[in-house]
Amino acid sequence: MERKIKELPRTLLHGGDYNPDQWLDRPDILAEDIRLMKEAHVNCASLGIFAWSKLEPEEGVYDLDWLGEIIDRLYENGIYTILATPTAALPHWMSEKYVEVRQMLSNGLRKYPGERHNFCASSPVMREKMRGINSALSRRFGQHPGVIAWHISNEYAGCGGDHMDGACYCPLCQEHFREWLKKRYGTLDNLNHAWWTGFWSNTFTDWKQIHAPSAMGENRLHGLKLDWKRFTSDQLLDFCKEEIAAVRQYSDRPAVTNFMGMFYPLNYFKWAKTLDLVSYDNYQPWHATEDDVPTAMYASMGHTLTRSLKKQPFLLMESTPSLVSWMPKCSLMRPGMQALSSLQAVACGSDSVQYFQWRKSRGSCEKYHGAVIDHKNGGNTRVFQDVTRLGERLAAIAPKVIGTCNRPKAALVFDWENRWAVEDAQAVTNPFNYDNRLMAYYQAFWRLGIDVDIVDMEDPLEGYSLVVAPYNYMYRGNYIETVKDYVAKGGTYVTTCWSGEVDDSDLCFLDRHPLGDVLGIRTEEIDVSPAYVHNQISWQGKDYAIRELCALVHVETAEVLGVYEKDFYAGYPALTKNNYGEGEAYFIASENDDAFLLDFLGYLAERTGSGSSLRVNGELPYGVTVNERRPVESSASGEVASAETEKGSLWFVQNFNSGSATMDFAERYRDIETGEIIEGKKELTGYQCLILEQA
Repeated sequence: MERKIKELPRTLLHGGDYNPDQWLDRPDILAEDIRLMKEAHVNCASLGIFAWSKLEPEEGVYDLDWLGEIIDRLYENGIYTILATPTAALPHWMSEKYVEVRQMLSNGLRKYPGERHNFCASSPVMREKMRGINSALSRRFGQHPGVIAWHISNEYAGCGGDHMDGACYCPLCQEHFREWLKKRYGTLDNLNHAWWTGFWSNTFTDWKQIHAPSAMGENRLHGLKLDWKRFTSDQLLDFCKEEIAAVRQYSDRPAVTNFMGMFYPLNYFKWAKTLDLVSYDNYQPWHATEDDVPTAMYASMGHTLTRSLKKQPFLLMESTPSLVSWMPKCSLMRPGMQALSSLQAVACGSDSVQYFQWRKSRGSCEKYHGAVIDHKNGGNTRVFQDVTRLGERLAAIAPKVIGTCNRPKAALVFDWENRWAVEDAQAVTNPFNYDNRLMAYYQAFWRLGIDVDIVDMEDPLEGYSLVVAPYNYMYRGNYIETVKDYVAKGGTYVTTCWSGEVDDSDLCFLDRHPLGDVLGIRTEEIDVSPAYVHNQISWQGKDYAIRELCALVHVETAEVLGVYEKDFYAGYPALTKNNYGEGEAYFIASENDDAFLLDFLGYLAERTGSGSSLRVNGELPYGVTVNERRPVESSASGEVASAETEKGSLWFVQNFNSGSATMDFAERYRDIETGEIIEGKKELTGYQCLILEQA
């Protein structure tokens, strides 16, 4: 019988990674930690993340008493525990005794013991030892009233493999890869066709001839490389599923693991289906340049993506209250930024603010990473006071925030498998930076104050009035039919050049564009416009600069909205619109500048009713954005918000400028923290976040 998963407490969680195993010889420090946590309004701590060598100091011998004492002490003082499975870093006794648990690099050499994320996910020994420690933890603490969730491992693939991708190239992983391929393709004939192996005489006649791509062998076969990325993500996910199964034996607490935004190697959309909750580790280079707005937009996209994975509130599992020690330049957060960057996460849908870490390590590689408690001065520091003030704010706003979430009417398509394929396509521009190109669209929505969901090609599109799909080079699964159905039923769909080029095996489509009837166009060529040409697109009487890509298209049923102004394709369509069923589809043939995206997406948001519901006069000032959380049926805490509740929308108005910015509100709003009624012009101080409700 499947267990009913217990819900999180009804509050905003505030706390972070706590590593008392580093301080067991200092009971005075452990006692001080509890006192300072209470002072800082900390109500949650993540325990045991890298504690395997303390929890199982020798094979099969579990020492859990010290952990039990810490969990009890925290709970007695009103502090919950998110309990980790410690698989992110192996004890040396295991790595030395069982060589097979260590990853093999693509050059055929085993890694030495040490660091983290250093295990082979295929190893039966590794899985056996994982089940042992996870089961022991679950049996002992799975029903402890202070334990509210399972933190499954930590940042899967974060430091492992050749390229921080978690990949292992050992013979066992190679064999598992072949089995994965057999399930996907069935026969070698199917595989050879999908990979187009006739090119360069690469036809396989035996499954044993297939090896993972590497510099030592085949590294140009795009289908092989794409499937290896899929397999690597799937193999680690399978390991994660076994971890969850082990703790599920004795526990009904929700399972979560910490994601890293747009982390390249793992398909988080696929991973999210396995987890009860998702979380994000947010580390940004604040103040690396004079303008923090680009950093704010990138951070926002990470939060937005994480929330979108399950369409529910997420947890900010890690962040820094001070500096990030592994950045090229480790700048301190300026006064106000710690609160603003934390509230940004809440604005985007987080039901927590948590840090790495509570107390700085005394030694090793992250001893200077920002933490709530420094090596000296205890609670008598600027950082501790910042955290304390934020803890007070979170406790005060929690009753209004819990039970709400962002519910955008616009969606942005970002697909991991498309990303893997398009960046390996060896075409148009090398390398092809998919993330930066997608970010150009996201930042336009951000500057307009418009919330979006980020979806992949397996997500349903109904419920969105506007769907924007830039650079969807690969169409996979049922995506073509999903888009056709969405537009036919009244949706507005926008796509761009370098879309609809290949299927999910990276085979080029023949004949016309797969969505040619929806878009009303026929695509022909694509150019990388040389910088010296200074090409432009004209739309609604205004000229916009073109960056690089220019698709040459011919209209069939589409209406031409904008044309190229220069080069041999001057006068060719650069922007088209086509009616299809009850909806409409736009094709942006050129890669245009930020000004175009701001104007065009703003136009579409107004046309489709997908813009911000916060009423302001004029445009948002540069560096100011708005996120809206609405009452919803469920949240990360599992709470239900009644349809009749008086608790309405909350608007988070955030100023990421160091200086002031003036807003002009067109309706009456109430600041939920101060009670101030706001209407008309209001000056936001630098790094300020207002949380408003309808007055």
